[in-house]
Formats: sequence, C-alpha cells, structure tokens
Amino acid sequence: MKRREVIFGSAAVAWPMVGRAQQSIPMIGFLSARSPKDSASAIAAFQKGLGEAGYAEGRNVTTEYRWAEGQFDRLPGLADDLVRRQVAAIAAFSPPAAQAAIRATSIVPVVFTTASDPVKEGFVASLNRPGGNATGVTFFSGLMGAKRLELLRTLVSKVDVVGVLLNPESATTDDQLNSVQDGARSESIFKN
Repeated sequence: MKRREVIFGSAAVAWPMVGRAQQSIPMIGFLSARSPKDSASAIAAFQKGLGEAGYAEGRNVTTEYRWAEGQFDRLPGLADDLVRRQVAAIAAFSPPAAQAAIRATSIVPVVFTTASDPVKEGFVASLNRPGGNATGVTFFSGLMGAKRLELLRTLVSKVDVVGVLLNPESATTDDQLNSVQDGARSESIFKN
C-alpha cells in the first residue's frame, strides 16, 4: 500500500493550481476504467496525496469521479464529459482511461498511471520531454515477465510448464506476453 500511496500521491501533487484563475475552487477529473469499489485503495491514495499537497475536498478542490465499470467503450464519453465540465486536470488511472482523456483534450492536463511504455502507447513524445498535455507515472511492470520467470525458476527449479493469464483488452498485453516469452526462451523453460 505504501508504494501505491507514493505513486498516486505524486500524481495528485502534479496538479499545481491549473485553472485557478478560471474558477475559485479547481475541479479535478478522476477517470477510471474500474468501479469505485475496485478503486478504493487508489481513491484513498489519491485523496491522501491531495491532502499532503495542501488540498482538501470541498475547501480548495473538488473532484469529479467517472467510472467505466470495466466497460472500456464508455471511457471516451466519460472523458468528454469531464472536459465539458471544465476540469483543471484529469487523473487517468489505466492505459485505456489515459487514451480516452488524451484523445478528449489537447488543453486540459492529463496525469496518468500505466504499467506499459507511455511512449509506445502514444501518451507522450518521450520520457525526458513528454510534450503535449500528458504526463504520468509508469511502472514498466508489463516488461517484467522475464524477471518473474527467472524468480519462479529460482524458487521452483523443476518447472516444465508455466501458464500466463493476460487481459486481451489491456494495452500492456503484447508487452507482457513478449516479455514472458523472451524470459522463457532465456530460461529454457519452454521448448520452441
């Protein structure tokens, strides 16, 4: 939980007072592909990060939450709604949410979290100079499959077959699968 708090909190701190001149209390859009129940820890970390940056809900910031409830096709409409509501920034908590928010606006700042390569996903121009209106945090965990297999091989030396469960709708699926396959070849777990 500590790592999540740091990451989500740092995303919250990334919003200085964007749009303060336009409205007395800035409104932040929170866009998620998940449900409120599934996002409870992300919400808590987000609110904690806002608090650590000196923001308190209702006092000097408001948050508009939008939930796709696992229905990714709803994200573009939800992102458009946040832009129409003139939010000061959008926090996008998944690659599909980030894609929807970035497509919805070239003006409103978008802060995203992703496990994939944000350059490859088209979120930013480069890691050093993101350009545009999007910035965020990447865990590159989609590229950790080879390392996970190496650890598995160390813990359980007689592995003949390894199953991998992936979400075919996820933007990180190809990276995850390629990383696992590369690791399998280097660890000689699978015979090609």
